[in-house]
Amino acid sequence: MGELSRTRTALLITFLVLVWGLCWPIYKIALNYTPPILFSGMRTLLGGILLLIISIPRYKHIHFKETWYIYLISTVFNVILFFGLQTVGLQYLPSGLFSVIVYFQPVLVGVLAWLWLGEKMSGLKILGLILGFLGVMVISYKSFSGQLSITGVVIALITALSWAIGTVFVKKVGNKVDALWLITIQCFIGGMVMTGIGFGTESFAAIEWSAPYVSGLLFGAIFGIPLAWLVYFILVRSGEASKIATYTFLVPLIALVLGTIFLHEAVTIYLIIGLILIVTSIYCVNHKPKHQYVSASHIHSAK
Repeated sequence: MGELSRTRTALLITFLVLVWGLCWPIYKIALNYTPPILFSGMRTLLGGILLLIISIPRYKHIHFKETWYIYLISTVFNVILFFGLQTVGLQYLPSGLFSVIVYFQPVLVGVLAWLWLGEKMSGLKILGLILGFLGVMVISYKSFSGQLSITGVVIALITALSWAIGTVFVKKVGNKVDALWLITIQCFIGGMVMTGIGFGTESFAAIEWSAPYVSGLLFGAIFGIPLAWLVYFILVRSGEASKIATYTFLVPLIALVLGTIFLHEAVTIYLIIGLILIVTSIYCVNHKPKHQYVSASHIHSAK
């Protein structure tokens, strides 16, 4: 897949961070009416079924016999471990602290992309990744309450690592598979696994089929998982994994901004400082030295 235009990239990134930012408050409300693993599994499975309906006419693009291992590995790291560990980990740590540790993922992506993909790692890029993580910590500062659990911290770190490995893996081998089928299979299989675990450990009868629950389920099944992940993988495949991952620092920020607008939560100094740190982080990671532009102009003039 070739590089996307700047306009298209900006639109896709905007869509992604807005949808994932909306997921936080929407899922938080929905979880008042459903067991967590069943909710996670059902919205993922439902999203997979919807995508399967869309993907069937493209069955010739699946090439499952040659690429089954890519679908399997992506499903394990990007769905089963990522979503499953989140659900378990939130039982050990406050949501704010857990989310901060999970959003260590862009830093891990930067390191893995440097080691595995050969992406450049400059001092400015390292600074940007650190600033972004600090920004997430600052905006989530007030959520650091409750007892600290080593088990919860370990689970959160493994969650971040699984997401990072899944992201870099897709960047490494993703061009060998169809993006739509990749998301379809990992949502369908991952959703079945998590729903099965939910049925075995939770009570389906405990679900309250209220408007907030159904809205959360449908939002996740349409936007939060299939469409958002499809956009995320398209972006990762078309650009540097570390640069795209950095934009996910914006997700908890967007969630807090939306809470301020729609839930009338107060604008705090932490939100402002976090915004400055995250924006600076994105600039540092995506900044190109002037000599790169000069080199590019020489190449074009030579043509």
